[in-house]
Amino acid sequence: MANLGYLQLTRECKQACRFCSNPPSGVDLSEEELRFHIDDLVSRQYDGIILTGGEPTIAPLLVPAIHYAKSRGLFIRMITNGQRICDYDFLAELVAAGLTHVHLSLHSYHPDVHDFLTQTPGSHGHIDRALAHVPRLGITADINTVINAFNSDHLDTTVRWIAERHPHVRHVVWNNMDPNMNRAERNPDVIPRLGEFELSLRRAMRFLAGTGRSFRAERVPLCFMPEFPECSTETRKIVKDEERCIRFLDKKGFVLQKQFLHGKAAACDACALDPVCAGLYSMNYHYDPAELFPVPGDPIDVIRRVLRREPEPELVARVLARRGQRSDEQPDDHGQRQPGGGSVSDPHHESARVIAGARS
Repeated sequence: MANLGYLQLTRECKQACRFCSNPPSGVDLSEEELRFHIDDLVSRQYDGIILTGGEPTIAPLLVPAIHYAKSRGLFIRMITNGQRICDYDFLAELVAAGLTHVHLSLHSYHPDVHDFLTQTPGSHGHIDRALAHVPRLGITADINTVINAFNSDHLDTTVRWIAERHPHVRHVVWNNMDPNMNRAERNPDVIPRLGEFELSLRRAMRFLAGTGRSFRAERVPLCFMPEFPECSTETRKIVKDEERCIRFLDKKGFVLQKQFLHGKAAACDACALDPVCAGLYSMNYHYDPAELFPVPGDPIDVIRRVLRREPEPELVARVLARRGQRSDEQPDDHGQRQPGGGSVSDPHHESARVIAGARS
C-alpha cells in the first residue's frame, strides 16, 4: 500500500482557475499545525506527503514544511501551477530542501485554452519552463489535468505534446472536475458531459500506454475507461485497501477517506465491473446517471492488473463483496456523506478533532 496525505499550506493563489474547488478561504496554517499534521502522517505510517493549496509555492511555510517532512522520513511531493518554479533558482532551493517530485497542473497543450481556464495570461509558458528545469535538477514531474468542457476534445493531443516536448514526463493524472465547489458553480460552462471526453481520453490512454508511460484517472467511472480499469485511482485504492487524508483550510478541516464509493445507477446493476468501480461522482447533481452503461469484463482480472500478481482469495472475496453496494450520493464528496460509503471523515480521531478545530 502507498498511503499519501495532502496538506494545504495556503488557499491563496495568483491564478483564478474557472473550475477551482479550493479557492481562497481566508484561513492560514500555523507552523504548529503543520508539524502536528506531518507528525500525524508519520504516526499513521503514511509513505509521503503532497503539499498543495491554493498555490503552495506562495506559502511562507513551504520550505519549513519540506524541511520538517524530510526530517520525519516522508517522501515529499508538491502540486503547483508552475508560476514560481519556472524560476530555476527557486526550484533549486526547494530541491535542496528535500523536494523530490512535482505535479504540474497543465490543462491543455494549447496556450490560449490553458490560459483561458486559469484566467492568467502566460500561465502555459510558466509550466513549459518549469518542466524544462526538472531533469536538470534530478527530480521527477507528473502532469495533472482537470478534465473539463474546454479540453475534453483534445486530451490526447495534450499528452502527445507533453511526450514530444518534455519526454522525461512519464506519468499523467486526469481528474474529472469537481463540479460542486465555488468557481465551477459560478462557471457551469466548464462542466463536461462524460461522453464529451470518452473518445479523447481513450486515445490519450492508448498513446501513453504505447509509449511505456503510466497514468491515472480519478472521478471517471469505469464504463468510460474500460480498456484500462486498473488505472482508475479509486479502483486501485479499492483493490489495495488504501486510504488518504486531506487537511483542508476551510470548514471541512481534516478529512480521512477510507471508502471510495460514489453514485451508482440502474445500469451499474448489470455491469460486470461494479465491484471494482467507485461509480459516478456528483451523480444526480451535475453528472447525469443516464450516461452510465454496463460493460463486460472480469473484476478478478482487474484486481490482477492492479496488483500485477495473482490475488489472495481473501482479497478477491473482499472486493467482490462490494457488488451491489450503493452510496446515497450528495453534492459534497469531501467527508460529508455518511450513508453507504463515499468519503469518510473520522471525527473520533484525535488529529481530526484537534486540527479541524484549531482554526475554527
